[in-house]
Amino acid sequence: MDFSKVKMVVTDMDGTLLNSNHEVSDRFFELFEKLKKRNILFVAASGRQYNSIIDKLYAIKDDILVIAENGAYVVQNEEELLSTPLGKEKRTTVLETLKGVPNIHPVLCGKKSAYLTNHSDTFINLLQQYYSDFEIVEDLHQVETEILKVAIYHFENSEQFIYPTVKHLEGDLKVKVSGANWVDISSPDANKGFALEKMQKRFEISPEETMVFGDYNNDLEMLGKAKFSFAMENAHDNVLEVANYKTTSNNDYGVERILEKLLI
Repeated sequence: MDFSKVKMVVTDMDGTLLNSNHEVSDRFFELFEKLKKRNILFVAASGRQYNSIIDKLYAIKDDILVIAENGAYVVQNEEELLSTPLGKEKRTTVLETLKGVPNIHPVLCGKKSAYLTNHSDTFINLLQQYYSDFEIVEDLHQVETEILKVAIYHFENSEQFIYPTVKHLEGDLKVKVSGANWVDISSPDANKGFALEKMQKRFEISPEETMVFGDYNNDLEMLGKAKFSFAMENAHDNVLEVANYKTTSNNDYGVERILEKLLI
């Protein structure tokens, strides 16, 4: 495989660059320095909050591009490059649709903070893995801040217990099963593929010069924007079908193994 033309490396975070303990390996940071020397742009593309992504990659934060909130928010060196918010009317539609759905935990995701009404210590402890900054409010309808997406969590299975209740919103909204326990709902253009395409145009980098890694359904659009698209061994079946190539799991240095080949 000839990686000599690659100018951009894009990777999802959870289930991809992060291991099961939500850690980035020292091996990756060593490889990043080599990417930087070769002027290969590194992009972290995640459903996570911007601040949470930065926390994980703090040592290199000034040298990377961040696609946060599934593509709704793109930042480089604290400069906003793209924002695709969820309109207030559509946000209300989502919240009304979720009324009465049992055992779910909705979160409104803003640029700087997330908002929830849940007072469950168990959920709050879990939320801290993905959201560095959040506020507990009385009523999600009363949040005035611009919102990028609604994230909904179910402790058992998002595809089984959340997706069927919101599937009918597809078309007017982007509805993504973004993890085993998460469903994300956003503006139709707020996806990783749309954001990546905008950044490819901005930096004059073609799909043939792009390498992408992903593991879940919210990665599908961006995998389609790269010649060198890699599914993790632990990926959802949809991702395994769409990606051009496969690598080892997130717990077996799947991203790092390919980067080592790129940097030979």
